Amino acid sequence: MAHYRRAGDVPPKRHTQHRDGAERLYFEELMGEEGFSSDSSLLYHREIPSAIVDSRPWEIPEAVTTPNHPLKPRHLKLHELFPKETWDETDAVTGRRLVLGNADVRLSYVVTSGDSPLYRNATGDEIVYVESGAATVETVFGALEAKEGDYVVVPTSTTHRWLPTGGEPLRAYVVEATGHIAPPKRYLSRFGQFLENAPYCERDLRGPGNPLQMEGSDVDVLVKHRGPGGVTGTRLTYARHPFDVVGWDGCLYPYAFSVHDFEPITGRVHQPPPVHQVFEGHNFVVCNFVPRKVDYHPLSIPVPYYHSNVDSDEVMFYCGGDYEARKGSGIGQGSVSVHPGGLAHGPQPGAYERSIGAEFFDELAVMVDTFRPLELGEGGLACEDPGYAWTWARRS
Repeated sequence: MAHYRRAGDVPPKRHTQHRDGAERLYFEELMGEEGFSSDSSLLYHREIPSAIVDSRPWEIPEAVTTPNHPLKPRHLKLHELFPKETWDETDAVTGRRLVLGNADVRLSYVVTSGDSPLYRNATGDEIVYVESGAATVETVFGALEAKEGDYVVVPTSTTHRWLPTGGEPLRAYVVEATGHIAPPKRYLSRFGQFLENAPYCERDLRGPGNPLQMEGSDVDVLVKHRGPGGVTGTRLTYARHPFDVVGWDGCLYPYAFSVHDFEPITGRVHQPPPVHQVFEGHNFVVCNFVPRKVDYHPLSIPVPYYHSNVDSDEVMFYCGGDYEARKGSGIGQGSVSVHPGGLAHGPQPGAYERSIGAEFFDELAVMVDTFRPLELGEGGLACEDPGYAWTWARRS
């Protein structure tokens, strides 16, 4: 996200001496993508950021997946995964349950009232969508406040932790990439500024506040990283607290964006899903369907036409409102539908006809389309509605 920010105390010139009031040098850290060839930020630490005193294995949460075979559409009821008595025992990092995944992206869900440990995902960027509740996300750059409807975008290897706030649990839907996540290129100028036709812009993005400058010694950080056979985990113990940054600047940092700030693109006839796109990653895209006026051609049919995903799997997370096209399917708040490549899908029986004359849809959903087949994680298998695949069949 090439949008420059600066926070705290940084020197006038990069890679030069930067000292505190006692003339003690700060330690400069470059955090950058694609070697030294893409976006980066410079962080200034009070202590050496690479000083570790211990390294132990960390058993990361279950990541085994099961193929969607025989091929069929799926309905997953995520709200069934976390009974109330588990909320205090989980956290937003180690408590995630894998719902769907492939080599490019993993989709997880968690409900928690507990604070997470310090965490760093060194395998790819993460988007955490807050379905409900609120949290403070403390990061090495500073803190972000996250609330219902927020996407929190966390770049690869950003040390952070989730601290739920308020009186209700944090419900979060996690999109974890094996690469980087950014706004769609077609929304940006060749220099990286949002264009006038983009459905959101820089003003809608909330970056972290001033650095936290925490103190402490022998601080553990859970690190997910590449290893033998795929993804593995390590518990690193740092000599000093990693949140000792006094200032930073650059174009790489975590940020929040509210789905309620997405301005929907509509037309006289039904618009295709790419107009709802909000982010893109390697071999997947993220879209959101928000409350909006719908098609205003006098003969329009506002719900989606039946369509075949010949190159992708489509995953919809229903997180608000009343999704007109899915009435009669059993899908509701907290549901995920999986419509795999190779099958046609669309509105439930009756929805096509009922939508004629509608002027507004009050619905909220987050969609992930992947360009390689998705498999089911243990969380997805645990909450499936086995009758969903047959709900289009009209039988007397």
